[in-house]
This record gives sequence, structure tokens and C-alpha cells, in this order.
Amino acid sequence: MKDLAGKHIVLGLSGGIACYKSAELCRLLTKAGATVQVVMTGAAAQFITPVTMQALSNRPVVLSQWDAREPNNMPHINLGREADAILIAPASADLMAQLVQGRAADLLTLMCLARPLERVPLLLAPAMNREMWSHPATQRNAAQLRADGAVVLPVGQGAQACGETGDGRMLEPEDIVDELVAHFQPKVLRGQRVLVTAGPTFEAIDPVRGITNHSSGKMGFAVARAAREAGAEVTLVAGPVHLPTPRGVRRINVQSALQMQAAVQAEIAQATVLVAAAAVADWRPATSAEHKIKKDGSGLPPALQFVENPDILAGVAASERARSGQLFCVGFAAESHDLEANAQAKRLRKQVPLLVGNIGPATFGQDDNALLLVDAHGTQALPHANKLVLARQLAAEIARRLPAKAVAA
Repeated sequence: MKDLAGKHIVLGLSGGIACYKSAELCRLLTKAGATVQVVMTGAAAQFITPVTMQALSNRPVVLSQWDAREPNNMPHINLGREADAILIAPASADLMAQLVQGRAADLLTLMCLARPLERVPLLLAPAMNREMWSHPATQRNAAQLRADGAVVLPVGQGAQACGETGDGRMLEPEDIVDELVAHFQPKVLRGQRVLVTAGPTFEAIDPVRGITNHSSGKMGFAVARAAREAGAEVTLVAGPVHLPTPRGVRRINVQSALQMQAAVQAEIAQATVLVAAAAVADWRPATSAEHKIKKDGSGLPPALQFVENPDILAGVAASERARSGQLFCVGFAAESHDLEANAQAKRLRKQVPLLVGNIGPATFGQDDNALLLVDAHGTQALPHANKLVLARQLAAEIARRLPAKAVAA
């Protein structure tokens, strides 16, 4: 996916051992479709060579205010005007202090000071020793930078080059790219609290066997990421899947339908939007054996009795908050045939304002999908695309359908 296609990013490097990550960051930015102009401080050039960054960005690296390649000798003006965003990674404690004070000791700080505030966002990925990060002065500077309009990204936690362990590591390049991509997404769900269910459930027969389905959880995880990118506070209730948690999303892991129901009930009072994308098992064994069921030599399988699982979505949709419009419910229908008819029937049965249908066998485990949106006014097809692309489209459609009061909240 070319999430940054058409974007021109100025990538600034200040001094720190985390500069070694900046090479991969530059590569990922270009892979995402961005053009990248690297600007380095003298201290950064002690940790990684400009030659490396030039090779990865396919552009000469700019190191000095006095770069003779600029016809007007004003790189601090030209670079900022050309950028869609300035991203400094790593951002050292010293650089952050200089930015707070409005100092311009080198080209990088001068460029940040001269950038058009209303048009060119500034994102900082701090990187420093844990004591430096936790120092009151650094924390004051980070807070002031946010107040001045910069985006100060979180720091990572773990082993540091000095041998200590704690907060202060620069985020991994993949995480920084995700944060940058999210920054450019329209904040159509700002102020919303979105609860998403995703993945299958697993209904135990005995300690080693159970009933489940082919859902990979990819669509629900994409919805959670898209909602967070759109500005929402997102909680994800996930069945048993092996997927990384989207950045900025709070995750609750469950196994069975009853556990998923309990998790949803515990969170729903704070939610304004529910997106029930999980493929919840319709039935579960009436009892689960304490030990593994052994073959008895008869050649016959054990007799199993089943009970119906609760309908999580229908239960929430029948609540007073949902009926009064305080909670907007979105359901998913994974069908094997007659998608439109089955999806319309399911929407009416669940009594939800929006139902999203897809052909399950064609999408389970895949990175792509095609969706059919069904509401009281009819149907709307979202053509075959990457699941994250579809999730972003779905987030926009949910925002468009929210009551005006809810959108303004």
C-alpha cells in the first residue's frame, strides 16, 4: 500500500545512537510512496553518514544553512515550504530544548522555526537515555512542544545502548510510519469511543479440541486501526488470533463467545460506536470435558450436545442507549451465498442501523475484501480492495451516519 503517495516528507536527524534506525525509516517512507528529503545536524553525522541517507532517499542530504546548491541560499525557507510534514527521528533532548526556546543553532532547528505553522506539521520521535527522558526539564519541554502544536510521539521501552533498560527508546521505524500515516487521515471520528470485536471465537470441547471458524480477524483489526486513525478512542475485543495490536488501540483478548459477551458488556457503557466484526460461533458444546476425550474403540465419535450462544450484537442493539441513538451499532455478516438478501435480513433481525456484508469463504485469511453496506435506505458496494482501505472507507461511512450531536461530541 502506498499510504504516503504524493507526500513530501522532510526527515530530520539529530544526534543520537538511534540514527541507525533512521536508515530503515527512510526506506519505509519511500516504500510507502513518499518523497524524502533528509536534513542532518552535525551531531547526527557522527552516528550515520550522509552518504547512507542519500542512497536511501535518492536525494542529496542537506547539512548546512550555507548549502550553495540553494539558488537563494535559503534552505531553511525552501525546505519547509516544500514539505507536507517535517519528521524528526531521532529527536534528542537537546534538540527538543532548542525548539521550545525558539533557538536556531543549525539548519534543522532553523527550518523548524521558519516552517509555516498552519500548513506544515512537525512530528518528533524522541530518543534518549531513560533518565534524560524522565527528567522534569525534558517532560516540560515535551509538554510545551505539544502546546505549541508539534506532535511528540510516544517513546519505546526496553534495552538502551548505555546498558540500562527503561523508557526513552525511539519508536521502531514501522511504528513511526504508522503514526505519520495516521496523522494524515481525516479525523472524522474525533471524540468518538469505538468498541470493535474481531476474529473468531473458540468453543472448547475438551482441553485440546474445540469449535471455531476460519476468521483471521484481519478485517476487524483493520477497522480498529482505521477508527484510531480517524481520531477515535478505540478498544478492541479480539478472539484467538495472531495479529499485532494496532498502534494506539487498547486490546482485550478473549477465547469463547461468553467471554466476548462479558468483555463487550464491561466496555459498552463507555462506547459511542460498536463495530461487531467478530465471527462469533453460533453454538457451543453444552459441557466441556475436563480431560481429553479418548477414542473408545467403537469407531463412533462422542455424542455432543450443543447450546446456542448469546447474540452479542442483538443484545447491545436492543439496549436503551442504542435505541435512543447514544450508541451506533454496526454489524458484520459473513455469508456464503445470496449476500444482499441475507445481509438485509440480518440487519432487520439484529435491528442495527448499518450492516456490513461480505462473502466469508472468499475473504477469510486474505488481505483484500469487498464489502456491501446495508442500511434502511438500501445497499452500497465498496469494491474489492485492501482491508485497511475498506476499513477507512467504512469509518467515513459510519461518521456520515452518526447523529449530528454524536459527531460534535
